Amino acid sequence: MSLHFPQRALIDAYGNGGFRFAGMSHLGSLLVIPSGMYAWDVTDLASLKPEDFALAISETKDIGFLLLGTGEAMARPPKSIIEYFARQNLPIDFMSTGSAVRTYGVLLAEKRKVAAAFIAVQNAT
Repeated sequence: MSLHFPQRALIDAYGNGGFRFAGMSHLGSLLVIPSGMYAWDVTDLASLKPEDFALAISETKDIGFLLLGTGEAMARPPKSIIEYFARQNLPIDFMSTGSAVRTYGVLLAEKRKVAAAFIAVQNAT
């Protein structure tokens, strides 16, 4: 993960395969953790692997839970992901990317210890 914005920021818009935040545009999926916002090399829910969350897990002490934006529709992540988060003792909540972006914004405003992983979508809802 090379692209990095060094803090968490409110997401202003999503869709068209990416996100807008902090006056910038980012094409592709996005991982948001306490140390910042990172390009996330994930394109779909079915191909998720535990190692896709390694950077988030490295900051677990500063994270209360992780929101997972699953794409255009809410879908359950693969069983291996659910089990991985259970072993890490880190709660995961999954919902469509649009719902996750909105929820993240509320939780960020409340200064909650939230991390998020958003799979990019083409169409904003």
